[in-house]
Amino acid sequence: MKAPEERLGSFYLGAEYDLAAGTRLEKPVHYDARDLTTHAVCVGMTGSGKTGLCIGLLEEAALDRIPTLLIDPKGDMTNLLLQFPDLLPENFQPWINADDARRKGKSVEEFAASTAEVWKNGLADWGVGADRIRLLKESADFTIYTPGSDAGIPVSILGSLKAPDLDFEEHAETIRERISGTVSALLGLAGIKADPVRSRESILLAGIFEHFWKAGIDLDLAALIMSIQKPPMRQVGVFEVDTFFPEKERFELAMAFNTILASPTFQSWLTGDPLDIGMMLYTPEGKPRHSIFYLAHLSDSERMFFVTLLLENVLTWVRSQPGTSSLRALLYFDEVFGFLPPVAEPSSKRPLLTLLKQARAFGLGCVLVTQNPVDLDYKGLTNTGTWFIGKLQAERDKERVLEGLKSAISEAGGGSSRVDYDQLISQLGNRVFLMHNVHEDRPVVFQTRWAMSYLSGPLTRPQIQTLMKERRKNSGITTASAQPVQVISGGIASSAAASQLSSGSSSSPGTADAPYGFNEQRPSLDPAVKQVYLPVMLTADSAVQELARQKGSLPQVLQKQLVYEPAVIGAASVVFSDRKLELNEQEEVLMAYHSFGSTALKTDWEKAEQLSIPPDRLENSPADAGNGHKSFFAPVPEQANNPRELDAFGKELADWLYYHSRRRIASHKELGLFQHPTEDERDFRIRLQQAAREKRDAEVDLLEKKFQPRIEKLQDRIQLEERELVRDEAEHQSRKTQELVGIGETVLGFFLGRKSSRGISSALGKRRMTANAQSDVEESKSVIDNLEREITECNTEMKRMADEITGKWEQLDQGIGTEEIAPRRTDINVHFVALGWLPYWRISYAEGQGVGTLLLPAFETHPA
Repeated sequence: MKAPEERLGSFYLGAEYDLAAGTRLEKPVHYDARDLTTHAVCVGMTGSGKTGLCIGLLEEAALDRIPTLLIDPKGDMTNLLLQFPDLLPENFQPWINADDARRKGKSVEEFAASTAEVWKNGLADWGVGADRIRLLKESADFTIYTPGSDAGIPVSILGSLKAPDLDFEEHAETIRERISGTVSALLGLAGIKADPVRSRESILLAGIFEHFWKAGIDLDLAALIMSIQKPPMRQVGVFEVDTFFPEKERFELAMAFNTILASPTFQSWLTGDPLDIGMMLYTPEGKPRHSIFYLAHLSDSERMFFVTLLLENVLTWVRSQPGTSSLRALLYFDEVFGFLPPVAEPSSKRPLLTLLKQARAFGLGCVLVTQNPVDLDYKGLTNTGTWFIGKLQAERDKERVLEGLKSAISEAGGGSSRVDYDQLISQLGNRVFLMHNVHEDRPVVFQTRWAMSYLSGPLTRPQIQTLMKERRKNSGITTASAQPVQVISGGIASSAAASQLSSGSSSSPGTADAPYGFNEQRPSLDPAVKQVYLPVMLTADSAVQELARQKGSLPQVLQKQLVYEPAVIGAASVVFSDRKLELNEQEEVLMAYHSFGSTALKTDWEKAEQLSIPPDRLENSPADAGNGHKSFFAPVPEQANNPRELDAFGKELADWLYYHSRRRIASHKELGLFQHPTEDERDFRIRLQQAAREKRDAEVDLLEKKFQPRIEKLQDRIQLEERELVRDEAEHQSRKTQELVGIGETVLGFFLGRKSSRGISSALGKRRMTANAQSDVEESKSVIDNLEREITECNTEMKRMADEITGKWEQLDQGIGTEEIAPRRTDINVHFVALGWLPYWRISYAEGQGVGTLLLPAFETHPA
């Protein structure tokens, strides 16, 4: 089959199929990506080709740079990572099943070679080459997440217990729905079957979550267990907590969760990438990601627990997105059996049904896959706009599909009486599907194209570990158990190393005399000079640990002294305001200037350090050095020892802020978008990609509308000419017959002796009319050829212009610029300028035959 043209926002799924003849037609099937915003369901028995169809659809989504979340209970979707552009036998060999090779009577090497040949021929038959596979590999980041296991990338569930980044008063219903789902998932994990409305366990846990989340406080399992024992609220309803749920019984519930937390196998649930939907849809660089959640290794309760948490997080993420008519992301559920049942109410059902009803407005498409449609909730089936129906095993499955189809068609305002779906479904074979799309006029029977990914079957955990090895290495994840870590200044040491450092510095060196250049007494200054002290953020022991890190081992510590150096502290605020950018932001500035050795006439605040603490954390007295240690003070330079000098510093700070403070905001003029003040570069790029996709879709729609009348007019003319051609050919055939009859009569008369010029003249006349009729036929054919050529030219021109549109919106970097917002004079407000004291730890240690000294800042500055 000839490779079909690449179409914008269109998925190449296969080619139309003639059921009666049992042959593939040379008509590629393209599926509009935007139709997935009304969701899709794929049903078919084992061996029907569901996996191949869905892998193909997901490959097309990746090529169109649509990020996707894949829930993979069986492990089939991990095949998406088996992409081999070179199609060499050695590419396939690691993934060949030795038992399959043995059944074929081949070695693994021979079977790999034959598989590579089959894949190469299969792709060629569908017009797919190596370049398209390479493009697929480059278009998205494919990652396998393994919650509860470190085979792939583990997922930390702790983020799911954090308070949502939503205002409780404004989004109370949404947050309570998430609380309900999270509580149901947690109780299911603990093996407790509880009604979310009537059970004490559900009500108590929901009350705990609401108490903390309403206050914006994050929870973890340890805090939850403690809160079960000692609830933060006194009453539940009108009853006291102890009356509603006695303390002894609450202890049993807390023990159930503590057993889970204490289990060694549960520790892998607490490490890994956070369950952050935004990060799982895009890499830190803004590249679309296909995140595959491999669940084959989990128990039923663990699967339900994780799927519920995932769906609740997706629902919260969806509701934080702006509306769009373009496809923003996909949620793919490979085997939805048990998660959306028709009668039962598992914790996963409510968020999944809510997504099917609401997510379309925000550009999230859901694709549900199942073998048995009778196991799906009817409301879920009728909320899907596209049905992919494959070969079905049971008659009741077909009846359920037909029932759901009729309802979907009816809700879409269509009628199904013209199509015998029953007969069509009964004739489907392997890799042949019936697609009903409410956005199209007719159903399509098609054969799925060959998958670009190698379909090896479900992968095992060791195979996943191999696939994710490099990614795990880059993420710093290892399978070996790690010792607890303790953060120290400038690095991380194991608890054993930290213990060694502590023992090495267990002696308490005295302060002895004041260090050279320092005094025990603070300098005496004019009372009008405001003095402030930066808080001590680094302990003496941490300073010793940093000394050990810098030296490679811990030398003998002789003294630990807290010393203060003078600086000019300036506190100010700068307002950046721009109505066009909807920007009105106030930035607080706290700076420390201590370059007093400069001979410049004006203070160069460029040399000052920006401090990371807010002004209200500045202290009015020096910190206690601890262990009976004293603090020591350096002398104050003349430039900062009186109020007049400090006032001059304040004026120079205001000038410096006016000339140097700028708010740089990334912008894209053609899209008319600006980076929000709280938005990082990655999120801004993701928003640009979505806006560009919407612009692309809108411009392509306009382009098609522009060409459609012209193409339809040409097609109408072709139909007229084709009817005219039929008449001309009939006339030509009639004239040929008359001409032959006339010639026969003339020849017969000649032999019978009837010589007549009239007969010859009549024959010539008929010959002339036959020639005219032939000319009419040729003329009609020529007109049809010209019209078809015009249609081809129109399509070529439309494709060229569509490619230009695609190219324009794919080159986002070329349109990104920077808007620089400067403050006005009145936007600068210097709150105060004071003499500040900066704390340092001065560590003296034995070095060879002498004494070494390390001076470490004990205060915080902005990171460079």
